[in-house]
Amino acid sequence: MTVVQASPSAGGKILVVDDDRLVLATLTHGLTQAGYDVIDADNGDDAILLAREHRPDLALLDIRMEGMSGFDVAAYLREYCKMPFMFLSAFTDDDTVRQVHELGAVDYLVKPLDIGQIVPAVQAVFARLKASSSVAVAPAPVVTAPAAKLHLADKLSPTEAMAVGVLMHRYSLTRHAASDRLQRMATANGLAMGVEAERLLEAVERLSGAADL
Repeated sequence: MTVVQASPSAGGKILVVDDDRLVLATLTHGLTQAGYDVIDADNGDDAILLAREHRPDLALLDIRMEGMSGFDVAAYLREYCKMPFMFLSAFTDDDTVRQVHELGAVDYLVKPLDIGQIVPAVQAVFARLKASSSVAVAPAPVVTAPAAKLHLADKLSPTEAMAVGVLMHRYSLTRHAASDRLQRMATANGLAMGVEAERLLEAVERLSGAADL
């Protein structure tokens, strides 16, 4: 596990957890280059120790890991550290989506994604956290790469982000295409996007429960 110090103009402190060392190194380097202070761990036990010691502003968690899973780490962070977290995972089955939703993740990104897609998603999460909290959060850094252009998918609420993850998996869509589809579904049903997202997630949970019968 390492702590990478960023420049004084950093956009916040992030805990990154993934048991794939190559993925971990890529995320750590990319987020550091984008101006964040990054703490990394390749297992859940170290992640919790680092979270307690350094109190990052956000955790980016892989889900399936040896030992403690990303879900285990997220549950601890929510209960004992009151820390927001997001997931980055290749697993998008109904049960995984249900658990992500129940844990209250602020976002859910579906692999494979490159760092040019992840950085704008992290920026959007920091912007939402700042807007929803009375405690000031350091402003996110400005990234000039094309992937950082503002888009509907960068402004999603946590519930909408979960629903977008479902659509990405079911229809093999990019994140932006899935968010556009969710918006079209909401418009067609005369509903707000958040309400449509909640309906979609409830349907997934019902299907998951029926499969267990």
